[in-house]
Amino acid sequence: MYNEPIISDQREAGAHGTVSLVVPALNEARNIAWVFDQIPACVDEVILVDGDSTDATVPMAQHCLPTVRNVRQRGPGKGNALRTGFLEAKGDFVVMMDADGSMSPAEIPHFVHFLEHGYDFVKGSRFVAGGGSLDITLIRKMGNHVLLLAANRLYHASLTDLCYGFCAFRRSFLDQLDLHAAGFEIEAEMIVHALRSGLRIAEVPSLELPRRSGCSNLHAISDGRRVLRTLLSERPGARPSSARSSSARPERSPS
Repeated sequence: MYNEPIISDQREAGAHGTVSLVVPALNEARNIAWVFDQIPACVDEVILVDGDSTDATVPMAQHCLPTVRNVRQRGPGKGNALRTGFLEAKGDFVVMMDADGSMSPAEIPHFVHFLEHGYDFVKGSRFVAGGGSLDITLIRKMGNHVLLLAANRLYHASLTDLCYGFCAFRRSFLDQLDLHAAGFEIEAEMIVHALRSGLRIAEVPSLELPRRSGCSNLHAISDGRRVLRTLLSERPGARPSSARSSSARPERSPS
């Protein structure tokens, strides 16, 4: 949607910042080593948000990366895990990615580059030139297309991908993102809140890889309905998210 970096006086080109990587995980012991072994040098801290895994996810993560910060998820769902991790992050930039090996950490510097050159929110796209997917099913592709059309119509945008959770943003805009979703719909919530807040958004090409092992927790139909409800409830003119119950948010841990 936005192809060239936009620079303002407040967002100086080439201004470097520290990077926090937030990785939600539930029973990903067989995948986490591949992910952690490829984390690039630009990442300053890694936060693993564990959803009460019953396998060796946490010990494996600590073995691969002794400096990892392990955080216990404070409620059910991917959205809750991400919000928990975001509140723990200390970096200027926050990157989120899955622990199943479907997203390559080698792409993180590309996301960071756009944050360092004037953008506030950067999202991966499988459907922009240079991106792709080796894993998407026909029903997921059709569902994403329908939801994408709805998002672009409701929010007057020109996005190329919606339901993909490889994103990065300036931590200083976390309050503007105003996140409260509990499940997979948090990815759509982040995007529409960034659009509504007027954040400078860039889409960058990303290649979705097959999950390395195990089964996905995503349920295409039920989670698709949740995304659609999010798009409709968050649209301009609907009840603002700030009026929703604050009980959906994880509490910030004392510093």
